[in-house]
Amino acid sequence: MRSSLKDAVSEPYWLTQAGAPAPAAPLDGVDSADLAVIGAGYSGLWTALMAKERDPARDVVVIEAGTAGWAASGRNGGFCAASLTHGYENGLSRFPAEMPRLVKMGLDNLDQIEATVARYGIDCDFSRTGELSVATAEWQLRSLKESPGFLDRDQIRAEVDSPTYLGGVWDRDGCAMVDPARLVWGLREACLSLGVRFYEQSPVERIKPHGAGLRLHTWRGRIDAAQVALATGAHGKLLRRLGHFVVPVYDYVLMTEPLSTDQLASIGWGNRQGIGDAGNQFHYYRLTSDNRILWGGYDAVYYNGGRIDPSHDQREATFAVLADHFAETFPQLEGLRFTHKWGGVIDTCSRFSSFFGTAHGGRLAYAVGYTGLGVGATRFGANVMLDLLSGERTERTALKMVRTKPVPFPPEPVRSGVIQLTRWSIAQADRNDGRRNVWLRTLDKVGLGFDS
Repeated sequence: MRSSLKDAVSEPYWLTQAGAPAPAAPLDGVDSADLAVIGAGYSGLWTALMAKERDPARDVVVIEAGTAGWAASGRNGGFCAASLTHGYENGLSRFPAEMPRLVKMGLDNLDQIEATVARYGIDCDFSRTGELSVATAEWQLRSLKESPGFLDRDQIRAEVDSPTYLGGVWDRDGCAMVDPARLVWGLREACLSLGVRFYEQSPVERIKPHGAGLRLHTWRGRIDAAQVALATGAHGKLLRRLGHFVVPVYDYVLMTEPLSTDQLASIGWGNRQGIGDAGNQFHYYRLTSDNRILWGGYDAVYYNGGRIDPSHDQREATFAVLADHFAETFPQLEGLRFTHKWGGVIDTCSRFSSFFGTAHGGRLAYAVGYTGLGVGATRFGANVMLDLLSGERTERTALKMVRTKPVPFPPEPVRSGVIQLTRWSIAQADRNDGRRNVWLRTLDKVGLGFDS
């Protein structure tokens, strides 16, 4: 084991902080609601909050299998991005005619998140610092040089000093940093203040039509709801059709101990931007409010068969690789130790951005497939779900992005073979000056377009 990892705790740092709310009681008996939201992560909490903002008289209940934010919403890096399409290039390759509108809607969505945080007094360290995209190889540099506001080697190292940086771009407006768990807890409290009701530790086992609405069954009770918003991400098994489009991919993260004043001065980072390198297998990293460095990404792992298991939250081989890459990026921080290590599931689809739909005759709406960029985009998706449930055509529901589905994945065991071959090919492209092999070019042509 790397010495820097020796004392790391196997838990998500964010969720170990003080201030977590006491969980709501489990569902025990029979209840009813106008709208039942399944899942108390970002997607579900935004849906519940905005449903009450749209109609304060609407009876809204949130039902959660664990506790609020225990899954992806409490385990991510806290990059709250404006992009609704997992980056501009990914969106341009799939929705070229809509990109100007999608960019504007994404920036408006981020503005509205910032306004909501202020309106409800959510203490989540929301900071509109932007994000640096840094080149660590010549082939990445060639691409970034074409971007407006390109920073050369000296300019990028004046922002954050790493010997691996060759150049970069600072997106000043399109990303905020946030404490992800405290955002969950704050949204939950905001929902409660508007009268949203919660049941936690209550996994929904099945959904069945019942009269004019739907009946949600749990182990110890049921809820009859006129409408349902399904916001379960990769953990959702309640709508079988989604299994054709979504696969669970594990992402892994390290958190350092707080940097001393001298250590922080050695790397600069005075503007506290989020950072992502420009490789296909990319790292993302940022500072916390107490000057820890969160360091994650690179090795996205699919376990054959698509199994989700708590044992997959820890992967020592990946943690060791991440620790080595951290040491290469910031050699001046030699001796800095990691205090936490963890993993979590990302709901990914073949177009790397969310998709939407309805079921049960329009009584249920879903949004899924955010592929790790859901901190901000889930609010947009929540609005889409509410629009779909209203049955009204809106600017959002008219989008091709909303009206279409991604290319489905093949069934197992072919699915596992395809994904593992693709992971190998992406790693090979990073080692081969960014050149994509025949397999990746074939996927591009059929609309799968794996690039991260």
